[in-house]
Amino acid sequence: MATSTSFDLDALNQQFEGAHPRDILAWAVAAIPQGLVQTSAFNVDDVMITDLLYRELKPTPAVPVLFLDTLHHFPETLEFVQKAKDTYQLDLRTYKIREVDSRAAFAERYGDRLWETNVEQFHYLTKIEPLQRGLAELNTVAWITGRRRDQAVTRADMPYVERDKDGRLKINPLAAWTRKQTWAYVAEHHVIYNPLHDRGYASIGDEPLTTPVGEGEDERAGRWRGMGKTECGIHI
Repeated sequence: MATSTSFDLDALNQQFEGAHPRDILAWAVAAIPQGLVQTSAFNVDDVMITDLLYRELKPTPAVPVLFLDTLHHFPETLEFVQKAKDTYQLDLRTYKIREVDSRAAFAERYGDRLWETNVEQFHYLTKIEPLQRGLAELNTVAWITGRRRDQAVTRADMPYVERDKDGRLKINPLAAWTRKQTWAYVAEHHVIYNPLHDRGYASIGDEPLTTPVGEGEDERAGRWRGMGKTECGIHI
């Protein structure tokens, strides 16, 4: 069985330079038959990866898709997650904070608008802890992300394959792709996507922390607007 230490990351990153995301995912499926997980917020890049995994590569067993229900998603996002699950027959694994099961209960326990009073605690409770718990429970050797280098300056030097702080592999098959390339793939293969993208939401996160992006703005400018943040903490 492959482990995260079984691979030469420098060699892999050289090998994958210029490769299509399909080829990187095909390597992952073959090299890591157990313990491969896709993490997804069901943004367009995430769904492109799911389309490659579930429509083209079709590994057996299917790669689990780990979704974080923060209790603060847009209704459209939750509806789309269900649509994607039905469309692809996803092995969907949803993780969320243990203690509460609704936005109202979250506010009652942790205070109203915690994302304004303590955004770091908010993200730890709703994303970071549930993600780490999910990756552990799924015996994850490697997790696949939908990040691209052109999304933010914090991602400009992102490799195709790296190790997270716990030693697991992180595979970024879209690292060298652009937003234009992702949408071209979506159009060519008729991939479904969150309807919020058509309403100006280039990158979709929690409803209270996400706004549409204006003409000429950075793709992730609508996330944490005015807060000086570029990442929630999952990828740091």
